[in-house]
Amino acid sequence: MAQTVGDFLVQRLHEWGVTRIYGYPGDGINGVFGALQRFGKIQFIQARHEEMAAFMASAHAKFTGELGVCIATSGPGATHLVTGLYDARLDHMPVLAIVGQQARGALGGHYQQEVDLASLFKDVAGTFVEQASVPSQVRHLLDRAVRSAVGERRVTALILPNDLQELPYQEPARAHGTVHSGVGYSKPRVLPYPPDLQRAADVLNEGKKVAILVGAGALGAADEVIQVAQLLGAGVAKALLGKAVLPDDLPWVTGSIGASFRLYLESRRKPLHFSPGQRVLPPLGVARFPAELPMPPRSWVERCYNVQHWTHMHRGGHFAAMECPHALAEDIRAFFRPLR
Repeated sequence: MAQTVGDFLVQRLHEWGVTRIYGYPGDGINGVFGALQRFGKIQFIQARHEEMAAFMASAHAKFTGELGVCIATSGPGATHLVTGLYDARLDHMPVLAIVGQQARGALGGHYQQEVDLASLFKDVAGTFVEQASVPSQVRHLLDRAVRSAVGERRVTALILPNDLQELPYQEPARAHGTVHSGVGYSKPRVLPYPPDLQRAADVLNEGKKVAILVGAGALGAADEVIQVAQLLGAGVAKALLGKAVLPDDLPWVTGSIGASFRLYLESRRKPLHFSPGQRVLPPLGVARFPAELPMPPRSWVERCYNVQHWTHMHRGGHFAAMECPHALAEDIRAFFRPLR
């Protein structure tokens, strides 16, 4: 049996190091799914919905550092990917979306589930989105899609008409007007200029109370972050994508940020009643504080309204979250200011 375009695509993805693909099957992408089954070396994870497949590919990129790949059929299957792909784009994750399309001869005829997918993906996959039209084009389109996603940490998209997926694969001719590409990408080593490093060091050395916020960029640099924090006597908070940078049991790690609490008075909400040992936090987020901190005035508690509330014992401290009216904001800040 001759190698089809789908067979070549799957083999090429494997050569690029792809070991897992997330998606949902459909008629518009069957040529690639058949190739996946025949090849057998790439794991396919079927999601319940194409949107979830895109989120899973984004999460794969976030937690492995590898290229995330998602796959869907034409029409609604492709459109459902968009929300998950925006998650990857906004977090600068390398993700490749492979989607089917109606047969080339039917395009432009208002055919069933025909969608202008290149225009659909133009924003979320603006770095690279192309639709293949002949077998010999697929090699450089796939190589460019992968290299652009990995090199620029962006979302890319490759559109494959369903009839093209089943055609015998052809290498591009050695002739004028053809493109020849290969597999491989070496991540560059990016270093700041010495004067910029010195200027950053000067800012830190001059600081009296230094706080450090680490994110995904600090992954793999835990030793360096620890050394800097100990030298400066700094506390370290972690952005959501930086949760794995440092363990939470270090005494100067405050945990992850991300909880937001609005300041408003909503008279219809049920007042929050505290049980013994619970504490009120400033309406600025969640923080750790000593258990021996005195209880705030009862009048504060009676004027606050609960949307999300929880307590958690951790190394002798309590957590609580609540919503309070604007009038209390400054009083609560002043109550907790000695802890800073």
